[in-house]
Amino acid sequence: MTHPVRHTGGCLCGALRYEAEGEPLYAGYCFCTDCRKASGSGFIPFLGLAAAGGRLIGPVQSHTSTGAHGGPATRNMCPTCGGLVFGGEVGVSDSYTVYAGSLDDPSSFKPTVAIFNARRPAWVPLPEGLEVHQGNPFRGVEL
Repeated sequence: MTHPVRHTGGCLCGALRYEAEGEPLYAGYCFCTDCRKASGSGFIPFLGLAAAGGRLIGPVQSHTSTGAHGGPATRNMCPTCGGLVFGGEVGVSDSYTVYAGSLDDPSSFKPTVAIFNARRPAWVPLPEGLEVHQGNPFRGVEL
């Protein structure tokens, strides 16, 4: 009998945690300006998980700005330590974009795609074997 894939993670201080079951809907690297600014890095490694298979534990602080797709993008962090954890509107979105750095087991992150590659800084190497998109092929996905 196989067990469903389970993902757990949270913020730096542990006050905000998540649990999710199911295979990721997608996984990769986003090089858009929003993700670079939010992460303070050259990209955000992300995986999409269905909201129906997950639950949040602890307080969430949300910040909404205009995303690379032109619509609102909501990022969620811990109000205690400020650790960036996931994207999407709690109670509204049917899936969440979990930031791979928040995973308890980082080996469960298996990227297959790079998006907004046109905005990738020259100093960030692109891993081999990824499906590369110059923009965002995922419609309606908040990173």
